[in-house]
Amino acid sequence: MQNIVLSRASAHLRMSALRSGVRGAQHANNDSDTMIQTAPTLGSGNLHDVVRLPNGEDLNEWLAVNIMDLFNQVRMLYGTITDHCTSESCPQMTAGVTHEYFWTENDRILPCSAPVYIDYVMTWVQDQLDDECVFPSQVGRSFPRNFIEVCEGIMRRLFRVYAHVYASHATRFSELNATPHLNTSFKQFILFARQFQLIPTRELEPLRGKIDELIGAA
Repeated sequence: MQNIVLSRASAHLRMSALRSGVRGAQHANNDSDTMIQTAPTLGSGNLHDVVRLPNGEDLNEWLAVNIMDLFNQVRMLYGTITDHCTSESCPQMTAGVTHEYFWTENDRILPCSAPVYIDYVMTWVQDQLDDECVFPSQVGRSFPRNFIEVCEGIMRRLFRVYAHVYASHATRFSELNATPHLNTSFKQFILFARQFQLIPTRELEPLRGKIDELIGAA
């Protein structure tokens, strides 16, 4: 029992730290070198072990901590190419020629450019993370009954950011010598999504080739 209590307290400390980091990233500049230095590298260890639920860890706590971390990674990586992802260069939120995404709000479908769509995603995810009723940072507060569904929604939307980045901005990452960072971050993201079945297989289709390249077929 003591180990579980300590685990929950530790998870909440990590959540608080990550929450601060996510908020700090909102105000950070988009200097490419700064962003790349904070991204993960290919030598970051066994990512299969990184995403696996540790013994004695609460599942919801683990999901919360990791989703905050993954969101922070996506925000920083996208920050490296915001100057190249504009309404002029990316008038639709696409992932190649076969997939286009639309933002839905109040049952209305909103066609929008990629940067506008991604801003909607970042704002929506940030709102979820900041909501103490959804992502509680205090020990003893319960997660909502629909927490898994919230996590699925976050992961699905963050995947679309990766899908657009790979389809439209891979060249820019190559120019910045940042492709290894992008690949490692995405690999961790997909391994985590698979480990806890957070994204339906059909949603992953735009990056099926990249996933098979980095991880192999499921």
